[in-house]
Order: sequence, then structure tokens, then C-alpha cells
Amino acid sequence: MNIALVTCESLAQYAAPNVEDEDSLLTRYLREQGHTVEPRVWTNPAVDWLRYDVVVVKSPWDYFDRVGEFYEWLDRLESLGVKLLNPAATVRWNADKKYLLDMEQAGVRIVPTHWLSRGQAVETEALFEALGHDTLVVKPAVSGGAKNTFVLTRQESSIRQPQLQELLRDEDFLVQPFQPQIQEEGEWSLIYFGGEFSHCVLKTPKSGDFRVQHYLGGGIESREAPAHLRRAADAIVREFAAGCLYARVDGLDQNGEFLLMELELIEPFLYLASSEGSLPRYEQALQQLV
Repeated sequence: MNIALVTCESLAQYAAPNVEDEDSLLTRYLREQGHTVEPRVWTNPAVDWLRYDVVVVKSPWDYFDRVGEFYEWLDRLESLGVKLLNPAATVRWNADKKYLLDMEQAGVRIVPTHWLSRGQAVETEALFEALGHDTLVVKPAVSGGAKNTFVLTRQESSIRQPQLQELLRDEDFLVQPFQPQIQEEGEWSLIYFGGEFSHCVLKTPKSGDFRVQHYLGGGIESREAPAHLRRAADAIVREFAAGCLYARVDGLDQNGEFLLMELELIEPFLYLASSEGSLPRYEQALQQLV
């Protein structure tokens, strides 16, 4: 196959010395299997996307900074009839974390969430009352890489309120109760290729932090997926990731039940190096979808 691997202008800020660059790992493997693979920056207007058998969305890790352009890019590829994986409609839906509302309405357990609209006047004390918790996590509705994500405690609410109000000038936000399981046990990520389970990792934050991203010092441990978490993630992927090359289901084990944090269908790190056989499974799914 002739494959375009969609990336962004700079990946350096997401690098970690203890984790191999996943784009390079995937590109090398696919080339070894006889495929032509060319990394292509999604914002480059000179790229002829019709040259490729398939365009794989891999690491456009600046899309949330340029989401209007990103939607226009998806529209353009759709109008050209480009074979895009994951599909444009799915990527567009998954770009805004309000997709969690759709999932909750379908019966998926998500972290309790309070939504803040752009331009809305906010009273931080009311957020603590609404969510019944003294420590909250605030994050943009369209975001990645823990950008503008922070912990808000009741003790500092009056100090941080102007900051949150300023952020709301530009975009929507969501607020959730802080989940201590992230620091106590970690966050589970179950990875799927072509709708089939591939592998699982447990991500843990560095001491004193709550963010589990490896480029922020978080740890990654390959683990066997607990059966009850696997059943829940299987059902999520069947219902919400149809036709997808990849899906990553992130969540917590809360009292023996799966609590969804995020369903990643755009540009997740797939922890390909953490599981033997993950690359062949990725390629097999790619072949079947193209």
C-alpha cells in the first residue's frame, strides 16, 4: 500500500527519552512489510492526498490549537473521496469531548462532568457544590496533551476563578471530580485495532502529579487487561468505533466497574512498543480496512 501517515509540524514537545518515537517505529515496520509510508503534515497545503491508497491519522498533535482548520481539512478530504482512517465523521465527533455526553446517554459510565460554555460567567464555588467534591479537574472540551488542564481545590477557588474565566473567553471547558485512583492505582488504556483487542497498559503519574502522559514523566506498564474492564471496553469499541483502524479506551477501575475517562479515536499514543505482536495486529487491521 501507499500510505500517508498524518502528523504535525513538531513532535518534539511530546518526546520522552525513555519512550521510542512511535511514528518512527510504525513507519519502519510498515516499510519492512513492503508498504510505502510517507509522513505528511496535515497543515501542508501542497500535499496531494489523492496520491495515497489510505491516509492514516497518526499524530496531528496540534489539531486542538487549530481546530477550525482541522475541521476544514477533514471536510476537504471527505469531498475528495480520500480513504481516511480513522473515518472523518468519527474523528470530527471525537474531537470535542462533548462526545462523552452521547456515550453517557447510551449507558456508558463516565466520570461525572459539568460543562462550561465559552463566554459563560463562572462561579467556582458553585462547581464544588454541583459536583460534591473538594478537588476538581478542569480541562478544555477540545484539547490534548493535558493542555490547559489543572487541578482546582476549594481552598484556592477564589484565586483561580479569574484564570478560569479568562480561559472561557476562548473555548468550552469541562469540570470533573478529581479521581484519586489515578494516583493510587493508575489509569488503564486498552488498545484495539480494527475493532479487536490488541493490548493493555497501566499508566501512572509521577509523584505529586495527576497527569499520566509519558512526556510529563508518567510511567507505562504493560499489563493483562482485567476481565471486567475488558468486557466494558469491548462493548464501547463495538458501539462507538465502527470502521476504525485504532481505538484507545482510557478509564479507571472504580469498585470493580469501568469508569470511562476518554475514548481516543483521533491521535492517541498506542503503546506499540509495549506489546509483542502489536505491530502485526495493526498492519492486519489496516489491510482489512483498505
